[in-house]
Amino acid sequence: MDHKVDWSQAAFKVTLENINRSYSPYSGFKVGSYLQTEEGSGFFGCNIENASYGATMCAERVAIYKAISEGFTNFHGILIMADTLKPTPPCALCLQVMAEFCPPDFPIVLANFESILCEHRFKDLLTHPFGPSYLTEKESS
Repeated sequence: MDHKVDWSQAAFKVTLENINRSYSPYSGFKVGSYLQTEEGSGFFGCNIENASYGATMCAERVAIYKAISEGFTNFHGILIMADTLKPTPPCALCLQVMAEFCPPDFPIVLANFESILCEHRFKDLLTHPFGPSYLTEKESS
């Protein structure tokens, strides 16, 4: 069986079972994500809102930070779920965090509560990411 189908179907199930952990009293917009590592471990994340709004954390970053804090930095793919009809892509902040850890062909699977809707590659959602190489480049004269 196709590895992509295996992980994304399992990710869909885990995310659907746990999305109600979302703390979203201000927007009511529940988002869940599931990050699959290359080693086979998976990390669920949900959005966590804050009254100051700026301190709100998206589901994708929660999953990524959980994985990193557990020693995982090689990722296979991420599924993002929201209760919407059309696919809900990651925001620019989440894409910027992905730029630090994910290769251009990293799969981003978008789903709603009913099914997996589509799959994109990281490079198609953030075409010109800022990355670590910019911090080491010297200005040309």
